[in-house]
Amino acid sequence: MAANIRVAVVDDHPLLREGVTRSLREMNGFEIVAEGASGADARRIVAEVQPDILIMDISMPEGGLVTLPVVLEIRPSQKIVILTVSEDSDDVSAALNSGANGYVLKGVGTRGLAEVLQAVSRGETYVSPTLSARLLSDLKSRRSDDRETTVLADLTEREREVLDLVAAGLSNKRVALRLDLHEKTVKHHMTRILSKLNVSNRTEAALWVHRRSVEG
Repeated sequence: MAANIRVAVVDDHPLLREGVTRSLREMNGFEIVAEGASGADARRIVAEVQPDILIMDISMPEGGLVTLPVVLEIRPSQKIVILTVSEDSDDVSAALNSGANGYVLKGVGTRGLAEVLQAVSRGETYVSPTLSARLLSDLKSRRSDDRETTVLADLTEREREVLDLVAAGLSNKRVALRLDLHEKTVKHHMTRILSKLNVSNRTEAALWVHRRSVEG
């Protein structure tokens, strides 16, 4: 028969903490070995009790995200599941990057939490599905923003001047007059600009500029 998963629960809301511990005690396969309400409690519990899994909130005295890496310094093998109301992608990323094995939203059912703890005890990492989808979307968006920032930096000062005037609706001829260039030179700049922006024509280039200005 498999040994029970030894769980410690650290949350500064007594009602929620008691609800989690009571629910897990009523489930087969779990043993509540400690409870706490702060980062200091989490550090003490990990050092003295060494639970299989530490369930910890983000919003508590000393902060869960601050406490997380400190706990792992004390016991590098400690498995940690964040149980919180925060759906902020930055919090999810910070927790996972700091070494959390799971990130679960409060409101999860007892059976759902039990399944997460079982998965984490097997060495898996878990993030609530709605959060993982949002995290992936944010990551893609940031990568796109980073790529566009790199592209913008790759444009020469003259190419930026030409692009801004084209985005303002000026023809190659008018751009040439404004910048005191030959029209043929403007066309050459536009060819390089379209290539760097990875767009097909002047209209798409103008839209690229307008979108950047709106998002920025």
